[in-house]
Amino acid sequence: MLRLVHVGLGPLGRRVADDLVARGLGQVAGAVDLAPNTVGTIFHGQMITSDLVAALDAPHHAVIVATASDLRRCADTFRTLLERGETVVSTCEELLWPKLRHPELAAELDALAKRTGGRLLGTGINPGFLMDTLPVVATAACNAVRRVDIWRVQDATTRRVPFQQKIGATLDREAFAAREREGTLRHVGLLESLALVAARLGLRVERTEETLEPVLAERELVCDLGPIPVGNAAGVRQVGTGWNAAGDVVVRLEFKASIGEAEPHDRVLVDGDPPIDLTIAGGVHGDVGTSAMVLNCVRPLLDAAPGLHTMDTIRLAGFDGTNSR
Repeated sequence: MLRLVHVGLGPLGRRVADDLVARGLGQVAGAVDLAPNTVGTIFHGQMITSDLVAALDAPHHAVIVATASDLRRCADTFRTLLERGETVVSTCEELLWPKLRHPELAAELDALAKRTGGRLLGTGINPGFLMDTLPVVATAACNAVRRVDIWRVQDATTRRVPFQQKIGATLDREAFAAREREGTLRHVGLLESLALVAARLGLRVERTEETLEPVLAERELVCDLGPIPVGNAAGVRQVGTGWNAAGDVVVRLEFKASIGEAEPHDRVLVDGDPPIDLTIAGGVHGDVGTSAMVLNCVRPLLDAAPGLHTMDTIRLAGFDGTNSR
């Protein structure tokens, strides 16, 4: 059975630990969080501590980090863990393809991991699977790939509050625009997914663009953040586009998440030989899928060589049925 140390016990971090135990996949070996109201309480038989190093004293196989989307905010945690040769799976979205925004930091973490025997991977349902790994795997049946279009359309009604905040639900247009300027309102990882797909499929992207706009409520809605009047933001639509040197679009990703979305789905459309059109009706629930991805990637990462990994450098992850109930 896996013994995991869990760092970051917000809604998602707790879900990963809960699923670890519920699946019979393993046990919580340590629990770390900085929130004063959680430190000193018991979580799955372990006392929550704010001392990361102390939590590593118990025997364990790997560490799960679910703290932030920005790689720079997670960097010190990763350094502390990699200095001790830990195997780390994180939900940090920028870690999916870290050299896109943080090439020097990515090189530093890779060198540190290789020196100490540590391993580091960023994954989740998105980024991590639906808009990058799944499209790449779908092209295994192709003899040629000219263009890939990817959609993720979600009903955010059942998502956790931090996610609803991240997509701007309930905000009027002025507040939405202000949050967009601050950079605090967006799905993190869209261009990282685009970069992974382009690199893995050899699509030679020379230029990228990311656009963002509100999805406006056409009727009165309610979510966990409160009521959403007509005309206020129910969510966000974000598009990432990649062009080749000839000016042709070769990768396009569209992410839409809004309260009350009528037709949620995930779709991959490959212009290739043969063409591929893959749709998941209803879509995959983000929190459920992210927890599953994190847990199902632990053993593939443990099997990998030391270093900073991406989803295309570990063995293909699937459901880990080891010890499952």
